[in-house]
Amino acid sequence: MTAEGSIDESLYSRQLYVLGHDAMKQMSSSSVLIIGVQGLGAEIAKNTALAGVKSVTLFDPSPVQIEDLGTQFFLRKSDVAQPGVTRASATAPRLAEINTYVPVKVLDVPELNQEVLSKFQVVVLCNQSISEQLRINDLTHNTPTHFLAASIHGLFGSAFADFGSNFVCKDPSGEQPLSGMVVSISQEQEGLVTTLDETRHGLEDGDYVTFSEVEGMTELNDIEPRKVTVKGPYTFTIGDTSSFQPYKCGGLFKQVKQPKTLHFQSLRESRASPECLISDFAKMDRPPLLHVAFEALSQFYEQRHAYPQTRNAEDAAEVQRLANSLAEQRKCMPEDEAGQKLFEMLVKELAFQARGSLSPMVAFIGGFVAQEVLKACSGKFHPLMQYMYVDCLEALPNNLHSLPLDEFQPENSRYDGQIAVFGKSFQKRIANARQFLVGSGAIGCEMLKNWSMMGLGSGPEGQIFVTDMDTIEKSNLNRQFLFRPKDVGQFKADTAAAAVAEMNPDLQGKIHSFQNRVGPETEDLYDDAFFEQLDGVTNALDNVNARQYMDRRCVYYQKPLLESGTLGTKANTQVVVPNLTESYSSSQDPPEKSIPVCTLKNFPNQIEHTIQWAREQFDELFLKPAENVNLYLTQPDFLANLGSSDAGAKQQVEQVKEYLVESRPQTFDACIAWARAKFEENYVNMIKQLLFNLPADAVTSTGQPFWSGPKRAPKPLTFNEQNPDHMAYIVAAANLHAENYGLKGTAEMDVYHRVLSQVSVPEFVPRSVKVQVNDNEPTPTAASNSAEDEASMEELVSSLPAPQTLSGYRMQPIEMEKDDDTNYHIAFITAASNLRALNYSIKPADQYTTKGIAGKIIPAIATTTALATGLVNLEMYKILDHKTELEKYSNAFVNLALPFIAFSEPIAAPKNKYNNTEWTLWSRFDIQGDVSLEEFLDFFRKQQLDVTMVSSGVSMLYSDFMPAKKKQERLAMPMSELVQTVSKKPLPKHVKNLVVEIMADDASGEDVEVPYVNVRIRP
Repeated sequence: MTAEGSIDESLYSRQLYVLGHDAMKQMSSSSVLIIGVQGLGAEIAKNTALAGVKSVTLFDPSPVQIEDLGTQFFLRKSDVAQPGVTRASATAPRLAEINTYVPVKVLDVPELNQEVLSKFQVVVLCNQSISEQLRINDLTHNTPTHFLAASIHGLFGSAFADFGSNFVCKDPSGEQPLSGMVVSISQEQEGLVTTLDETRHGLEDGDYVTFSEVEGMTELNDIEPRKVTVKGPYTFTIGDTSSFQPYKCGGLFKQVKQPKTLHFQSLRESRASPECLISDFAKMDRPPLLHVAFEALSQFYEQRHAYPQTRNAEDAAEVQRLANSLAEQRKCMPEDEAGQKLFEMLVKELAFQARGSLSPMVAFIGGFVAQEVLKACSGKFHPLMQYMYVDCLEALPNNLHSLPLDEFQPENSRYDGQIAVFGKSFQKRIANARQFLVGSGAIGCEMLKNWSMMGLGSGPEGQIFVTDMDTIEKSNLNRQFLFRPKDVGQFKADTAAAAVAEMNPDLQGKIHSFQNRVGPETEDLYDDAFFEQLDGVTNALDNVNARQYMDRRCVYYQKPLLESGTLGTKANTQVVVPNLTESYSSSQDPPEKSIPVCTLKNFPNQIEHTIQWAREQFDELFLKPAENVNLYLTQPDFLANLGSSDAGAKQQVEQVKEYLVESRPQTFDACIAWARAKFEENYVNMIKQLLFNLPADAVTSTGQPFWSGPKRAPKPLTFNEQNPDHMAYIVAAANLHAENYGLKGTAEMDVYHRVLSQVSVPEFVPRSVKVQVNDNEPTPTAASNSAEDEASMEELVSSLPAPQTLSGYRMQPIEMEKDDDTNYHIAFITAASNLRALNYSIKPADQYTTKGIAGKIIPAIATTTALATGLVNLEMYKILDHKTELEKYSNAFVNLALPFIAFSEPIAAPKNKYNNTEWTLWSRFDIQGDVSLEEFLDFFRKQQLDVTMVSSGVSMLYSDFMPAKKKQERLAMPMSELVQTVSKKPLPKHVKNLVVEIMADDASGEDVEVPYVNVRIRP
């Protein structure tokens, strides 16, 4: 929050699209206390501070230990064992840097009593004993202070929530309310609503809806929400409508979210019979067992004032005895042998790993619990009811149980917490890993932070490579943890690399940053030698095309790929393992639904339609014309390349003439006059023309009203200087037009009123033209009725000034930039969209909503990002262990709003077959040496494959139907020479391999699909 109490949208823009303004304002008045600031507490504090609460207070009077540095990213080696330096006091100043709007305090009190706790809206206990959790929860239950507790021990994690007996959840799902168009409403005791059959209404029994714009049955408009009973995908009932007027036409329904009151038990009440979130459906029987195991571990701690010694059998046996006693008391001891063995295994591993601390688990549980903090503050999204237990034991190394005990003993190292779980040998494997991180934005920053804590790449043979071509913007600071306000404008990759090297000095000289896009154009940099040295690739990308490209590279080089993505509170992770799983590109989401052109042009019925139209207007007015003018002035063959008969070519030349001759302003006054003309053209004349061709009372060939259903009859606007929407358009359009020409604009309204009073608007005369009613019809062309319309391309060209007469003159094309609210870009799109919405009686949208849709802003929040990267790095452990069992790996799907977590086994790579050989997408034929085409074909004859065609890229190198003479000429050619000869392009020096595709017949003479061929032409 700013000093004035408003939300800094430039900082929180991506998060606002997740939480909304109301929730953000609630959070900004909430103070949070975090008790225990080891890695887990630091992660929760980081995510909470980034989110923008009122304040974060830390309580942890313990001194900093060396093993804290393995997960607590705010601490440094200089903090260890310093007199008077506690975890809280060392953490606070570094935590305060990440969000200047959130004060960070250190609580220094002798006792956490009710008076102290009552000052906070949320209290979070991290890795505290059960007795301390009970004491604090007894003080907070059914008070305005909400309670959370979380613990991590190695690959085990737990969380508990108590928000009181009557907690109001304002929006359980966080999904956008459903809406749609009404076709009919019956007049009966159970009024039946029929919706447009283009899209399903999506409602469920018990939902509530309101209505607007209903004609006839106007009693439904803007009354209290009505409860829905679903009758079908396009119908639902809303109760008694028998006393209402008969329905005529029109109408919109909109779902109304209903608050939900939740009843939490206290920790003391809930212990005996816990309600648990199932976080892994393959382990549904484990949460009750882990509940007992965690309590037994806590009892051991309270008895000994220390956790069990790592992998100490006697200590583990004592924890097991305590667990058995608890299970018998609560009558939850498994009755069958398999259940008992599972219980013993879980308790034993929990005891063995009790002293362990892993950065990926910290990120996973810390991201989850931080989102629960935000729910407690705001009432937004459904909170955890009430326990969550997780174990990720599949990440343990395969040879773990054969290792000697000294493998796990501490060595006074920052990695002692990780060594306690995996052992020293595996720590060396982590340190010597060589990873390529593609992208260093939100996910990339979290990934690097995790890697620095794990010590990934820090060993003698280890390396980290990171690339990102973007620079840091203010809106990044809310969720891209490694960046600070001083870094705005710097390259992301450089800044992120320097930040984690400072966080863990072991990475200094081991992390290398680049500012290159990954793609075909950089294959000379990221070449064969580069990829062959890697152990794996991790994507931190925000677009599908780049993901697919990296996926192809990983398949080609046989490298594992870790993939993840977030959308608001939702996240997914995917692990791609060579010769085991399918690849990222093996399955794809359905394409995004596009808006039909005729809907955008003539028949909008939703604000999304008018926003998209306005977004395209921006480019048509301020980007494309300036680009075309500059091409005309700088490229001698510009006109020749356009052609003379193409309608689009003529349109481009007309555009050049308009912007270079007819509408070229000399003063800002002329820009205002131009903006006024565009208003008249788009919101008056265009509408009058449409109504001239399709009057409001037009009917279809079947006699039905044309303007019905999704088609709304528009109304032209009448320009009014006193209307703020009208003037917003003029101001934004005039300033952007001035920028195109390098003129200085202004926001002084007196200037606009003076000029507008002098502008003469010509009377519009409509013409007879055919209107495109649906996208299946051909695009109509207007009938010509003026000399200008009938002018030939030659006449148009002759009317343009010769480029040499404007030597050095250039226009300034404007590319839309969504994050600068002072540049008039979003202001123009908002005004242009809202004016068109007024034309069609659509409810206008504010600038915030418009920015999200026009800018295609991806909602993002730090909690989800942290959790996703934690899950990815748990898979990193498995990849570094070279696991070959598919069931050991997990893909994850998460929605923190619900909350929902689901793990699934990756899909195995589909198998194909030729002759008796099975192959997958990972298979290929490898041929060593720059062999001749004859030798190439012989290679496959030995595989009982008769090659009928050979190609490389778009070049056909050989085919059965090729003339005999040409075949003979090519057979003796080395493959590299053949490719260069056919493609007429030299092979770049960095290329060591040729990728060749073949078509072939198998031993039975049948055409069969086979893998591609990799020919190694250079060492």
